[in-house]
Order: sequence, then structure tokens, then C-alpha cells
Amino acid sequence: MASTLHDVARLAGVSIKTVSNVINDYPHIRPATRAKVEQAIGELGYTPNLTARSLRSGRTGAIALAVPELSLSYFAELAAAVIEAAEEAGLVVLVEQTGGDRDRELDLLRSPRLKLTDGLIFSPLGMGQEDVDRLDVPYPLVVLGERIFDGPADHVTMRNVDAARAATEYLIASGRRRIALVGAHEGEVIGSAGLRLRGYREALDAAGIPFDPSIIGHTTLWHRANGARSMRELLDAGAEFDAVFGLNDTLALGAMRVLQEAGRRVPEDVAVMGFDDLDEARYSIPSLTTVDPGQPWIARTAVRTLIERIEHPDDSGEPRRLLADFRIAERESAPSAAAAS
Repeated sequence: MASTLHDVARLAGVSIKTVSNVINDYPHIRPATRAKVEQAIGELGYTPNLTARSLRSGRTGAIALAVPELSLSYFAELAAAVIEAAEEAGLVVLVEQTGGDRDRELDLLRSPRLKLTDGLIFSPLGMGQEDVDRLDVPYPLVVLGERIFDGPADHVTMRNVDAARAATEYLIASGRRRIALVGAHEGEVIGSAGLRLRGYREALDAAGIPFDPSIIGHTTLWHRANGARSMRELLDAGAEFDAVFGLNDTLALGAMRVLQEAGRRVPEDVAVMGFDDLDEARYSIPSLTTVDPGQPWIARTAVRTLIERIEHPDDSGEPRRLLADFRIAERESAPSAAAAS
């Protein structure tokens, strides 16, 4: 049978109230008493009754994280960073996977499962700006990503336009003029693809380089296979380019593999730039130059912001938009002009 609060108290030689105070981290406990109780908990393998604690405190000690796909490296790394930040705050994380489907995302926002948590960190992909009112929910919510702006919830995101412009300017500064782009979404304006395409075009315009639709590769989901497919289509069409900007790292890695299969040297013939600074970018051959959009900061800030809303539910302050800083992580696939000289 599972150990009880009474068992812990009996073994430690203290009252049940003292055990409860230690478990709930009550500050005014003598160190020696706390040590005895913690030793008894360890010996018995006692697990607190979280349901009972929730009824007493009104909180569950858990938060939810909803992402489109854990098979995408970016969201897997984001989830790991959120879990780490939550653990540091004494919280557990329940992870939901929506598949980027709008109906599933809407269902999640009103799901009774969220009653098991104190709040939600939500990264929508299927929902769009027209769904902004659906974010007006009766629980703490922090929104991630670039699908919905100016909503009723706090929003933690990256500087997509500025970062994509900086990435393109970096390639231009290294002497590249025909910069293909992989990962565009047909007709998208709001969303990661639309915003990063805008930054790309702003950099071209500032440098006096004409925009050429023939070197824009369109895809659906940002998987490695789609980056490879898009690059094959550009090569088969006879497109001429001396650099490739993948709108995320997985697209860039897929495109780089196809370039190498086609006998194009990276970076001598074609420089390759990614976006996200995934861990695997450091270990590709050649290692991938990419945009570091501040993902660890995004995860920590999302958790901290959600906790603030949980702890101060009556604070009706205006929703905040919090933007991460970015940098170019220079590696082998696209050396800077200084490194190349």
C-alpha cells in the first residue's frame, strides 16, 4: 500500500501538521525538523496527494503546453526548454500536440482537460488573426508564435521580420546576390513564413537587388523532406542562385543535402542560411549558419509570464507583447565576408 501522511509523521516523530508544512514549503520550520521529515519521505517513497492539495490551494501545480508537432525539432526543443523552466518553478507540464489543425486548436482552448492545470502556453498554427477573439478564455494564457497578434492574452514571440532581414543582409554582405528562399507559403502575410519573406524582401530592396519570384521555393509544412523537394524543383527548373535562405533549419538542412547530391559545393558554390539555431545545426556537414531567434528566452519568459498571471489573477493589466532578441550564428555553410577573405 502507498505510504500516507500519517506514516511519514510516525517515522519522523513529528505531527501530521509539521509534515504538511514541510511538503508545502512553509518557511518557519527548523532545519533539523525539515531534514527528519524529508528523510522519512525518502525512505517511504511518499508522494503527496496532489488532488487534495489542489482542493485546498485552488491550484494544481501543473501548466499545459500546446504545440503543433513534437516531430518538428523546433517544437521539441521548445517543449524541453519550457519543461526545464517550469521545473525550476516547481511546476509540471502537460504537453498537448494539436497537429497544427485549427479545429483541434479551438477544441483545446475550451477543453475540460485544462481544468487539471493552472494555465496554458499555446503555440497555434492552424488558427489565424480572424480567431483572435477565441483567445479570450477564463484562465491564464500565454500565446507563442506568429499566427495571432494583438489578442487578449500575453504574447511572447520573436522578431521575424528583423531577423530574416538581418540574415539576408548577412548573405548580401558576404557577396551573394542571387539568394533563393525555401519555405514560402503561397499568399501568407501573417505567420512565420509571411513575416520572414517580408524581411527577406526588405533586405533585397535596401541593397537594390530585384526580387525574383523564380527563386522562391514554396512548401507546406516546414519538414526536412519539403526543403529537399523544394530545392529539387528549383534545380530542375534551372534556377540560378548563389545562396539559399531556408525559413527554418530543417528546410535548410533538407535543401543543403540536395545541393550536395547535385554536386553543388557548400559554401563555395552556394551559401546556406537557416533559421532557429537547432542543436542539429551545429553538427551538420558543413555546420549550418543560422538565425538564433532567442528560443531559450522565449521559453523562460513564457513560463514566467504565465506564473505571474496565475499568481495575480485579479490583475487586469493590458496584455503584453514580449519580443526576443536574435543573432546570426555564423558557421561553415555561410561564412561572413571577413571569414571568407
